[in-house]
Order: sequence, then C-alpha cells, then structure tokens
Amino acid sequence: MSAGPLSELVGGLLAVPAEDSELEPAEAEEMAAPLVAAVEDPLGDDDLQLALYLCYELHYRSFPGVDPAWEWSPTLLTVRALLERSFFEALGAALRPGEPVDPTVVGDALFEIEAADEGVSLSRHVELNAEIEQFREMIAHRSLYQLKEADPHSWVIPRIAGAAKTALLEVQVDEYGGGQPERIHSGLFAKTMRALALDDHENAYLDHVPGTTLATVNAISGFGLHRERRGALVGHLAMFEMTSGLASRRYGDALRRLGFDAEATDFYDEHVEADAVHENIAAYDLAGGLARQEPELTGDILFGARALLYLEDCFAGRLLAAWGRGETLLRRPLRPGAVARDR
Repeated sequence: MSAGPLSELVGGLLAVPAEDSELEPAEAEEMAAPLVAAVEDPLGDDDLQLALYLCYELHYRSFPGVDPAWEWSPTLLTVRALLERSFFEALGAALRPGEPVDPTVVGDALFEIEAADEGVSLSRHVELNAEIEQFREMIAHRSLYQLKEADPHSWVIPRIAGAAKTALLEVQVDEYGGGQPERIHSGLFAKTMRALALDDHENAYLDHVPGTTLATVNAISGFGLHRERRGALVGHLAMFEMTSGLASRRYGDALRRLGFDAEATDFYDEHVEADAVHENIAAYDLAGGLARQEPELTGDILFGARALLYLEDCFAGRLLAAWGRGETLLRRPLRPGAVARDR
C-alpha cells in the first residue's frame, strides 16, 4: 500500500527479507530526507503518516509476510527517525508551551485543559445526526487504534514505578477485560464492526484512512516507543480516559437511534461505565502521581494531554467538514454492507 514516495519507500523495504535489502542506512537517509523535507503538513500528510504507521506497526503484531528482522533494521530505523522528527517537531510547533504548572496540581490542570478545549464535537454530531454510512465510516477510521486499544499505552508500564504504576495497571486491567478474554475492549470493538458489516481484522482499512486519522495513532506509538516521552504517554492516556466516557455514551445512543441492539453497543456501554471510574484515577493517581514522583516530567505530561485534544480536533474538524460537503474523508470508499439492526 502506498500514498506517495515515502510510504512507497517503506513498503518496498518491507516487501523483501531484511537480509536481501541492499539499501544501507546512509543511502536510505539520502533518499528519504528530501522527501520528508518537502512535506508541507506533517500532521496530516497521507504519505508521511502512512510511512510512519508502517514503521511503528512492526512493534505490535506487524503485517502478514513481513520479515521480523525489519523491526530493528538500522536502515528502517534511520527512515523512521526522519519521519518522527518531522511529525513531532510539527506537533510541538502547533502546541506552543503552556504556563509552568506545579507538579502537585497536575490532576486539576488536566481537568482545566479539558474544560478549555473548544474543538468541534464529533460525538455530539454523530449522536444526533449521523446516518448509518457515516457511522460506518467513523468506525473504519477508529479501527486503526481501537483494534489495538490499550496496547500503545502499555509501553509505559515498565517505564514508571510506585503509585503511578499501580494506578496505570488499575486502568489497563479493565482495558484488557479484567481477566475475561471476551471482555477485552479491542474485542468488543471488533464485535461492533461486525454488526456494521465491516472487516474486523487489524489494519483492514489502513489503505482507506488519511494521514489526519493515522496521526492520532502515531502520536501514541511515538510517545510509547521512546522512554523519554513517558510523561507525554501518561498525559495522553489520562486525557483519553477523561474524555471518552461522554463520547462513548453518545456513540452508543447513536447506534440505538439507528436501530442496533446491545450486542452492537456493548463496546460503548462498557466504556461509559469503565471510564467514569478511570478518569479520576488517570488524572490524579496516574498523571498526578507521576508528576509528584518525577516533577521534571510535568510539562511533558500536559503536552501529551494537549496533543490528544489537538489531533482529535484536527481529525473531527476534517471529518465533519467532509460530511458537510456530502463527501467522505476516506481515501477509498467503504464497500456497502448489510448491517445487522434490531428492527
């Protein structure tokens, strides 16, 4: 799959065994650097974000037929570093540093950041107005993260300690089903996808979604794969838990409005209940606890929270704008499907 020369370069590497590639790191850098420099909008560029996603996905469950040796190939890591630098420098420029915050009040600061967010409400629109094809499109976009839900944030488990780790595990255990494999949240999302006649295999819609969608996932992976960004990953998770409860209630209500039963809404109903508990744990015990343990991470914790809101606002704004024009934000349209509604 390709969206331009960068993703074509990465995809071409992954198509052959790593030992058969003749491209050395210096040559890869020479090829990729001018292509990266030519990208005007790293935060939403389809090609750059797809190339970065392909690199990151090797650290999860990878892709069928891809040589595992590519995961730590110096050649591919050289290209990945260029992509990451462009992405995160652009994100840092978009989110100018906020005022310094006392590490002891990080939990309160996170709730203030949430309250001040004036981005468009995708969940509100979907709750009241979305028709079935728009809901199906939203699910396709979200599948790139939700089918690996909790995994990107779990990179931080071995990188923090003490009370913050205890709080993190309290949240993550619920995400992974609380000991019940059938309740793993990624599996519940797959069930919703099947009810909407969508392909529930991981990355089934990777060649459909645009860069603005992939950026929301790549930010979490990028934070997670770098120990130095553990604060940002914790801040991202805290804000994720703080904002998903209300959105999940609205999405569940939208599915009920469209005639779907409890089997289809199970994923969202589960999040309404779980995130009502998680939001204070994530804000005060996890993020606040980490700030008290490692005060120097306070700024990055808040950056991660703001990054989530910013990238989500970019995605929601572009999606709603496309819908307002009677169009889709997807690079390729979805196949029609016979959905299972309770009518």
